Amino acid sequence: MKNRSLGASIAVTTNYILLILIGAATLFPFVYVIGASFTTESEMLRRGIVLIPEDFTLEAYRIVFSGLGINKAYSITLFRTIVGTALNLLFTALGAYALSKKALPGRSGLLMFIVFTMLFSGGMIPTYILVKSLGLLNSVWVLILPGLVSVFNFLVMKTFFEQLPLELEEAARIDGSGELQMLWKIVIPLSLPSFATIGLFYAVYHWNSYFDAVMYITKPDLMPIQVVLRNILMAAQFTSSESSSGTPVNIIAIQMATVLVSTVPILCVYPFIQKHFAKGVMLGSVKG
Repeated sequence: MKNRSLGASIAVTTNYILLILIGAATLFPFVYVIGASFTTESEMLRRGIVLIPEDFTLEAYRIVFSGLGINKAYSITLFRTIVGTALNLLFTALGAYALSKKALPGRSGLLMFIVFTMLFSGGMIPTYILVKSLGLLNSVWVLILPGLVSVFNFLVMKTFFEQLPLELEEAARIDGSGELQMLWKIVIPLSLPSFATIGLFYAVYHWNSYFDAVMYITKPDLMPIQVVLRNILMAAQFTSSESSSGTPVNIIAIQMATVLVSTVPILCVYPFIQKHFAKGVMLGSVKG
């Protein structure tokens, strides 16, 4: 028993050490990004990797917010994320609720058609031609409407709706509730974990997406923040910036400051939604 206890203690201690090392390796890039964003060029050249800057400066953030179009890009990205996520959830819920009814005529054919679009797509050029013919080029709606419904999220929500007790819907029909009223007052309140999880998936997609803006938008004032970030990172490789006092500004600090400015807002959403992840996804994916 003593040997087993000693072996178990060694195993637990080893696990803790490995987890601490893995956690430190995971946190190191974030700490480096934060530290480098507040570092001057001279200190960066002198010390190399800076985690805690000695010469603390906010000059990189001043340049990012004042001269690189971040404010306008933020408004475009916020509009896309908020309005896009709301429309995504609305249309995904309406379609998933309708196709969760096994008595719906043509249900199997519609589901096969929807799943087919998840496996095969028309391609980049046909999609561009379609977007252009609809008059969506150089419009903020081109960032929302083409990807209005994700088939994966749609199937997850449909499966979730199918698991809800039929007795609740039957009782609501006896009380005179229609389909929309039943969806709003019964189905949605019972499906909040699924809505929170899928809503976060949509929000993260909108916040991080940039390729559709590069494809369909040419006006600089309609570019989302991720495109501006991409342009900054590309331009920083060939240009140098100076602070208001005339001293050179660390280009790496500008890059890291831009990374933080673009990622911190969406990171703040995770703690409020994280508790719904396991419940929302598992209940919508596994049918017991």
